[in-house]
Amino acid sequence: MRLTSVFRIASIPFMIALASAVAICQDNRPNLIVFYTDDHGHADLSCQGVLPDIKTPNVDRLAGNGVLARHGYSTAPQCVPSRAGLLVGKFQSRFGVESNGQPLDGFNRELTIAERLQDAGYVTAQFGKWHLGPNEKITNHGFKHVFAQNAGRPFSANVTIEGQDRPMSNLKPELYHVEGCSRAAASMIQRYKDQPFFLYVAYRAPHVPLDAPEKYLARFPGEMPQRRRQALAMLSAVDEGVGLVMQTLEKYQLTERTLIFYIGDNGAPLKIHKHDAPGGGPGWDGSLNDPLNGEKGMLAEGGMHVPFVVSWPGTIPAGQVYDHPISALDVAATAASVAGIKAEEGAFDGVDLIPYLTGETKAAPHDALMWRWVAQSAIREGNWKLLRGGDREYLFDLKVDLEEKHNLAAKHPEIATRLRNRLRQWASELDPPGLAAQPMASTWNAYFDYYLDGKPAPTREPTAAAGKQSAGKRGSGQASNATKRWVGRNGSLSVVDGELRLVASPNNKRKPPFLARSGWKLKGPVTASIQLRCDKSGAASVDWRTSEEPEFTTDKRVVFQVTGTPYGETHRLELPGDGDFIHLRILLPGQTNSILKLSLQGADGQELRLWD
Repeated sequence: MRLTSVFRIASIPFMIALASAVAICQDNRPNLIVFYTDDHGHADLSCQGVLPDIKTPNVDRLAGNGVLARHGYSTAPQCVPSRAGLLVGKFQSRFGVESNGQPLDGFNRELTIAERLQDAGYVTAQFGKWHLGPNEKITNHGFKHVFAQNAGRPFSANVTIEGQDRPMSNLKPELYHVEGCSRAAASMIQRYKDQPFFLYVAYRAPHVPLDAPEKYLARFPGEMPQRRRQALAMLSAVDEGVGLVMQTLEKYQLTERTLIFYIGDNGAPLKIHKHDAPGGGPGWDGSLNDPLNGEKGMLAEGGMHVPFVVSWPGTIPAGQVYDHPISALDVAATAASVAGIKAEEGAFDGVDLIPYLTGETKAAPHDALMWRWVAQSAIREGNWKLLRGGDREYLFDLKVDLEEKHNLAAKHPEIATRLRNRLRQWASELDPPGLAAQPMASTWNAYFDYYLDGKPAPTREPTAAAGKQSAGKRGSGQASNATKRWVGRNGSLSVVDGELRLVASPNNKRKPPFLARSGWKLKGPVTASIQLRCDKSGAASVDWRTSEEPEFTTDKRVVFQVTGTPYGETHRLELPGDGDFIHLRILLPGQTNSILKLSLQGADGQELRLWD
């Protein structure tokens, strides 16, 4: 063989490697980062200019380098559906994820934007709160790397905080959960600085339990509600994390190659009264929706008009305040477009925002935005908004009444009719079809009474978070305000970090501990959604009785298996039977058992939250 032939053959691997390296260097597709905050009220970015106590200099700088969207919207006023809509890019009721507690089968069948980007050659990574199924299954939805820290306990991860690979398993936290997610995201940028990447950084902040470390709390001295101080501190930690990510991008000259979104998942939960309960558990999270009306759980502006910033220096002109309505549904469509992904027709309900934010297209991105959540539906067309809740209907001109104080439905019936017809046509495409999926529950009727109809605030029910560890008479079977009328048997009952905690009596080896609560009524059959954590796997059960039954019977019992996972698990149980359900009993297998959330839904659609 001639020497030149040998040289050519030997050089083939080198040429292939060189071509690959050139291809990587020539990959001008932008990196993508989505910061997603949790129960973050509209008022709580200092660049919004609403309240003087909030301090978010890094997010302000992000907005100064790009766009502050004055009318940015989530897809739902609640965590699970808003996250499903964001990641898929289609309105979530098209695939059966209308609200928390519903099956995720539809979401599991959909392609997420992470899957599309991964198939297109992007490195993908998730950080923080997932809330769309088991954390250890996040990789099934297009994320190569997972760092799902959202509390101070072990969490699912297949990378370390320094960005090193590890088997998917529980990882002990090294830092406060907000800091841990930020540090891990910065490590991913350092690791993949030469490849296009997509980072989904979903902070569990300022969502309860409120748990900011002292170093952040100290930034907000002076007189204020303690829950407000906690929210400001948690958001300060988020802001510091955004700053760390921005600094890392700058270090590797990636600022102008990175498109960033910063969005809230829904409005702040105020619980009407904004009660400053001690401890960090259920209730108001300290965030505020001012000047908007309403709160989380409503399609009023306060429920889904959220903080929304977009930045891509060098492509999107800096310093913009954008007044056309945009949606979290636009994230997936925009990401696919800038990544050069050809999606199938009807893949997205959102639009590519870049032509609008660069000024190439002067028109509004949407001629209308529409929502449906359980018993509520709404449409915003320009400045007009039609809002429905059960049989109630409201028409607002948001140009002059962003606070939704003046119902113009009687004054402009022709506009209300036109918007209602358009909303009804859109809702006919959802699953199930219609302007409402279920009747209005008592909670939302009370919210509409107060926020939209101007009725007096209802009497506040005692909060479950009456202290970091508030207890009634331990083991006595008596309920306290802190435990929301729950009683514990064969153990001690208390509230710890917002969780209803039942610890088995150490000297009682024969009888398992159980919780019970009466004093409520719900029409059967009933669906129960229970989020719990036990330190031991085994059989658990729910017993119930109706108003016609003087005592519990064995035929009114559902048994289910608890895995003993340290980060909590959710069970959806069907409790059959007619009549009015009035009494519930839950037997648990562990020595230490915690109820994180528990809600019931009756046959008439009424929802009863026995712990949240």
